[in-house]
Amino acid sequence: MGTEGVSIPPTERPSWYALERGGWRDYVTLLHPPYTAWHLSYVVIGGCLAPAVAWGRLGAAVLAFALAVGIGAHALDELRGRPLQTKIPSVVLVVLAAGSIGAACAIGVVGALSFRLWLVLLVPIGLFLVLAYNLELLGGQFHSDLWFGLAWGGFPVVCGYAAVAGEIGAASILAAAFAVLLSLAQRALSNRVRFVRRRAEDVGGELVLRDGSRMTIDAHWLIDAEERGLRLLAAASVVLAAALVVHRL
Repeated sequence: MGTEGVSIPPTERPSWYALERGGWRDYVTLLHPPYTAWHLSYVVIGGCLAPAVAWGRLGAAVLAFALAVGIGAHALDELRGRPLQTKIPSVVLVVLAAGSIGAACAIGVVGALSFRLWLVLLVPIGLFLVLAYNLELLGGQFHSDLWFGLAWGGFPVVCGYAAVAGEIGAASILAAAFAVLLSLAQRALSNRVRFVRRRAEDVGGELVLRDGSRMTIDAHWLIDAEERGLRLLAAASVVLAAALVVHRL
């Protein structure tokens, strides 16, 4: 039986990790928990590659990125078009973004003053990346897959290594390249998922196989493989970071 004329709701939620809308659940959804953990793992990976791990400095770097990316960047992103469809008031999002990004910058400055002064240069770079990407400055020139990979993949690795080692070594550059490539893979998988979940009104069709059988195409069929890939990659990155922590303890 064909699917013509049948309306199929693409999805019930704007993302696979989003909770039901309203109340405290909106704030949990705003954090993008699996993706935040994924990108924080890059900071840990970078720090654990340093010749000697200073856990206090690495913890401070992770906290700074948790604030800047997990809260600040995502609050700014939600201000632009409500992609997660939360009911969080705009003024609250502004306060969350300003407070968390400001706190992250303060952690970076204090860390630089107490360890290596040159590290303070990373603070304005990080601030620029958060604002330029999430606010789509200059007509969105910095809101691209490549800049996503650089900002949320390579930069966290370099910062994690630098915060611990006080320098940028060859290992951190290679690990940053790994994180950029993995982040680009993330975007390649997530682009269609986000498009279908957030923009598609109806999905319908058939896939005719060579043996004559037919498969119904709906929204879940379109994005199921990509979302499973995203879940697995997020988990793999976190497990890798955890393995490095255990190895360095």
